[in-house]
Amino acid sequence: MIDLSIADSVAEVVLDAPQKLNALDERALGELAAAYDDAAAAAAAGSVRALLLRGTGRAFCAGRDIAGIEGANGSADPGARAYLEDLLAPLLRSMSGFPAPTFAAAQGACLGVGLGLLIATDVVYVAENAKIGSPFANLGATLDSGGHWLFTERLGPHRTLDLIYTAELMSGAEAVRSGLFSRALPAETLLETTRAAAVKAATGPTRAFNASKGLVAAIRDRRLGLWDAVVRENQAQADLSGTADYAEGFAAFKAKRKPDFTGR
Repeated sequence: MIDLSIADSVAEVVLDAPQKLNALDERALGELAAAYDDAAAAAAAGSVRALLLRGTGRAFCAGRDIAGIEGANGSADPGARAYLEDLLAPLLRSMSGFPAPTFAAAQGACLGVGLGLLIATDVVYVAENAKIGSPFANLGATLDSGGHWLFTERLGPHRTLDLIYTAELMSGAEAVRSGLFSRALPAETLLETTRAAAVKAATGPTRAFNASKGLVAAIRDRRLGLWDAVVRENQAQADLSGTADYAEGFAAFKAKRKPDFTGR
């Protein structure tokens, strides 16, 4: 279900259950968390400097695998809170804090948990015909996995509730025009372009990238004002000035050559 491979300093995590649109049950979430843990360990050892997340088949991820969930007879889903709070939320936090740049290539359905996986990724490229939104009105359920935050933050409350009430889905192209994700691309070039971006990032100054990643997260989560952000930027720059990549970058600039960053 979940595959992990490492090449060119890029960890590639693949959701590989196309027959069910890569929907994730409890076991799959555990496998995904383990894949990220293994990739993070490789990053700590210096062999991974970027990560790419993708799904096989027609969809990126259609959400939670609800095939075996009891509840059609009107009874409550006893596992809903445990799935979201005990399994999914820690995974999303771990993904968001991955110690290197992360990228996602998303095609087809990106719904529910699938949307959450994208929210927890640094850079998201979607196919122009991807499907993004809140289909939960058809299930008597509500948007989860951070979807309320993303939509309200980027689209405003009116458009957010419009999507929730109508269960209409946005295309990938519309989602990018609305500021949800990074780029919309033709489906046939999506993976190639995203993989190239991840490989390029893996040759960059990883510690500098991580400093920016932390700053952006603080601005998002703590609502830092301009001058508080400047203070953090100044400290980050001071910290980086003692790194090997900082010295290499300045030396390469002076020598008018391409820098050879090592991530240290």
